[in-house]
Amino acid sequence: MSKVSNAITMLQLLSSGRKYSIKELSKELEISERMVRQYKEDLEKAGIYIDTIMGPYGGYVLNQSIRVPVRKFKGKDYKLLDHYIEKEKDEKRKGELILLQDKIKGVYIGSKNEDKELNLEDETQNKYNILMRAIKEKRKVKIKYYSFKYGENERVICPLEMFLFQDGWYCAAFCELRNDMRHFELKRIITYELLEENFI
Repeated sequence: MSKVSNAITMLQLLSSGRKYSIKELSKELEISERMVRQYKEDLEKAGIYIDTIMGPYGGYVLNQSIRVPVRKFKGKDYKLLDHYIEKEKDEKRKGELILLQDKIKGVYIGSKNEDKELNLEDETQNKYNILMRAIKEKRKVKIKYYSFKYGENERVICPLEMFLFQDGWYCAAFCELRNDMRHFELKRIITYELLEENFI
């Protein structure tokens, strides 16, 4: 990834409110620890100040509220992989590319053969309103979510941003179950509850 892309990814990780060690960020971004420190300096030059916690259990923490740019795949990104899959000679590598393409399709394009009970378009406006309120008030939301891989499961999320992709609304949020950033398609949210608990 480019330097700017890495810096944005680092910002997305820190915006969850979790403390990350330099080693963890280095591993997540696949860069050297020296570059992690450089990104911190660059972000602070742009007015985004990241606190440093010293000691063996220290790391970086973002204590200010910012709007992190949400990056997303487009339909052409999915189709572009066809070209690389077709030309790939290594079977293992080809399988990895096909798996990646399936993930993009599952998360961003969606299935055209969804069960009707998962079509919750009538509730989309209510979900959008609740999630926008959660973003504004920095409150956690408990949801029951349908995913292609795991089926229905309950999660507690910290919503950070809403965005429109193709014909559907998505919420970018920190997922406590996966301990990572995830994008949730609103029509796959089966139940939702705004919690009193806040996140930083």
